[in-house]
Amino acid sequence: MSDKSISKYISLILRHKPEVINITLDEHGWADVQKLIDALKIDMPTLERIVSTDSKQRYSFNDDKTLIRANQGHSVNVDVELERVTPPEILYHGTGEKFAARIEREGLIPKSRLYVHLSGDVETARNVGQRHGRPVVFEVMSGKMHDDGWEFFLSVNGVWLVRKVPPEYLQHV
Repeated sequence: MSDKSISKYISLILRHKPEVINITLDEHGWADVQKLIDALKIDMPTLERIVSTDSKQRYSFNDDKTLIRANQGHSVNVDVELERVTPPEILYHGTGEKFAARIEREGLIPKSRLYVHLSGDVETARNVGQRHGRPVVFEVMSGKMHDDGWEFFLSVNGVWLVRKVPPEYLQHV
C-alpha cells in the first residue's frame, strides 16, 4: 500500500471512524500511536514519514510521539484545543460550481464536520474547489464576522476554522 493510501486511511480513522480499526480517540482527538501502527500493520518510520511529508499537514504527534491526531476536519466530536484567533479581514472558501447557488442562499455550513474550512489565499481556495469540479471561490468577510462576534480558530496546519458563515458575509471572487 502506498503512503498516500495509508495517509487517506489514517485520515478516515483519526477524523471520522476510529472504530473501524477498534481504536479510541480521547476528548482532544488523540489516539495511541502503537495501537494505530499495530492495526495498520506499518512501522513507526513509515508513520513518521507519512506525517512529515503530508502536503496538507493533516496530523500531529504529541511531544514524545506516543499519541497522534488529525489537526482538523473531524466529524466526531473532539476538542483539538484550538485557540481563538483574530482573523484577517478577508478569508476564502473554494468549492465546486455545482454548490455555489446553495452556498449563496444558505451560507457555508460544516455539513458532517465540526467547522467550515477557510483559506488565507485565493490560490489555495481555488485548489480546494477544483476537487469538486469547476472551482468557485467565495470571499469571506471574516473581519466583519469577527467584529460581529463570530469566533475563528487557526489549526496548526494553517487552515482557518469557523462554525458557519452566513450568506451576508460572502461574495464571489
